[in-house]
Amino acid sequence: MIDHLGINCTDLARAAEFYDRVLGVLGHRRVMDVGVAIGYGTEGPDFWIGTFDGVGPNREVHIAFGAPDAATVRAWHAEALAAGAESLHEPRLWPEYHAAYYGAFVRDTEGNNIEAVCHTGDS
Repeated sequence: MIDHLGINCTDLARAAEFYDRVLGVLGHRRVMDVGVAIGYGTEGPDFWIGTFDGVGPNREVHIAFGAPDAATVRAWHAEALAAGAESLHEPRLWPEYHAAYYGAFVRDTEGNNIEAVCHTGDS
């Protein structure tokens, strides 16, 4: 159900130092760094920390739900908008994550960044 989740940080460098250490004890490691976000896991990035301009004390949570294919990601995005979500990113490939990463992002009715993602590309 959950593909990955992320939290936002006011001091990304400090948070990265913390998670590098504590997740290492559990056998996890930093597996991806895209500048404003760092992904941790054992093989792929399952837990993310990130920041953005204007991050404040009441930060949104990011949760990505797994989808079986790109058509389902598109249907999820359409349904989320119909249910009152705000579109953050239309469904598309995200090659900066990996070549077959296909996802869509919305802000839910509580202000959280919610994503549907598949790892099979655009089909």
